[in-house]
Amino acid sequence: QVQLVESGGGLVQAGGSLRLSCVASGRTFSSYAMGWFRQAPGKEREFVAASTWLTRSTYYTDSVKGRFTISRDNAKNTVYLQMDSLNPEDTAVYYCAAVSRYRGRKPDDYDYWGQGTQVTVSS
Repeated sequence: QVQLVESGGGLVQAGGSLRLSCVASGRTFSSYAMGWFRQAPGKEREFVAASTWLTRSTYYTDSVKGRFTISRDNAKNTVYLQMDSLNPEDTAVYYCAAVSRYRGRKPDDYDYWGQGTQVTVSS
């Protein structure tokens, strides 16, 4: 079983930056695809970004492309989400997720989830 713990959320003004971190337990982390999702009040959980292991591919939803960067440090069992040029529409609880093999961009494509970290962007 994989345990995921997010950190790095907080309050930031529009145009600012935050870096989220997700620390995973287990030595199997390096072979897992990792994803970031977010969920705003009253909305469904939304795919943000993903990083695969086998092909070293990255994926982003259109609304964050060019502003967010996903990266990972397998030696530290950590995946990051660097968020730049934040706007109020980015306000949400951000979750990291893991799956043994990349399948897609839906929440159901991932097997393990962290508890989330709040990101609030003020206008």
